[in-house]
Amino acid sequence: MAKAKKLPSGQWRTLVYSHTDGNGKRKYESFTADTKKESEYLAAEFAMNKKKSSGKKVMPTFKVAFETYIDSKSNVLSPSTIRGYVQMKSYYNELDNVLLSDINTQLLQSWVNELSKTHAPKTVSNAHGLVVSIMNFFDCKKVTVTLPAAESVTYHIPNDEEIQRIIEYLKENDMELLKAVYLAAFATLRRSEIVGLSANDLDVHNNTIHVHRVRVINKDKVFVDKNTTKTKSSDRYIQIPSFVMDEIKDCQDKVVTISADNITNRFGRMLKKLKIGHFRFHDLRHYSASIMHALGIPDQYIMARGGWSNDKVLKQVYRNVMDDYNKQFVMDTNSHFEKMQHKIQHKK
Repeated sequence: MAKAKKLPSGQWRTLVYSHTDGNGKRKYESFTADTKKESEYLAAEFAMNKKKSSGKKVMPTFKVAFETYIDSKSNVLSPSTIRGYVQMKSYYNELDNVLLSDINTQLLQSWVNELSKTHAPKTVSNAHGLVVSIMNFFDCKKVTVTLPAAESVTYHIPNDEEIQRIIEYLKENDMELLKAVYLAAFATLRRSEIVGLSANDLDVHNNTIHVHRVRVINKDKVFVDKNTTKTKSSDRYIQIPSFVMDEIKDCQDKVVTISADNITNRFGRMLKKLKIGHFRFHDLRHYSASIMHALGIPDQYIMARGGWSNDKVLKQVYRNVMDDYNKQFVMDTNSHFEKMQHKIQHKK
């Protein structure tokens, strides 16, 4: 039983161990009273009640839980996913010293509101998703909040004329980037898949490539090859146009020898030089999907070729990227009506 100590003020104080916080520091409760007996009684009452509830799990702080969760997933999730989690660390400063057990709707909603002031809805949603995963990992109670409404995604997809200009320029100026553009626009590969593709993945006689490896940057900013792709459906064999195979078949190791970041930077500079409206390198995949869709190819085949696990992205692409084709359809429709009106006027 804890013993009371007399304070300079003449009162008595008894300290009783309460718990160890998420940082490993022991915490005590203090009971001060006018008499030694009363102080010790209050302390004993607290200790007895604490013993009754000792079956309750002591939760770590969010900061400790964050690090524990990432360490536990380091061999399961992709290096780029782990790196993304680490990059979000600064988002949680407001929650870092809060015990997981103390995170409630009011607190979490306040955090969401503050983060939404400076970040896009998708970023807030991703950051909140990690909070939910961490709390589920530690078997915490479910906390429900309202997230900002998702923004409508608008893709700018290049047309055939722009692709032709890009290819003509790269043939004269940047053969490595040309190979990357070929693989994205005509074989639907992602950047990480392009830089992960090696000579052993090429079946030259059948114009086929095996996409099953990615090269990504881990949390320590080191390039690593991982023999898994983004989703299960991303592991695929793709038959490519012969002119693409002719361009990549003579590689000794990696098909494309520049990094994913290098691809992005060089691609952006090239667009500026050609005075082509900005779009992402990744949008070359969407260009390929939109062309296949315009040709009447079934979505199931498009998804298989591009390694999409569902048609969500495809629907967004179809909704936003068919401008050139839609303009022609509108022109054809209006032309028909104009001709009809012209005939009516001539009958009068």
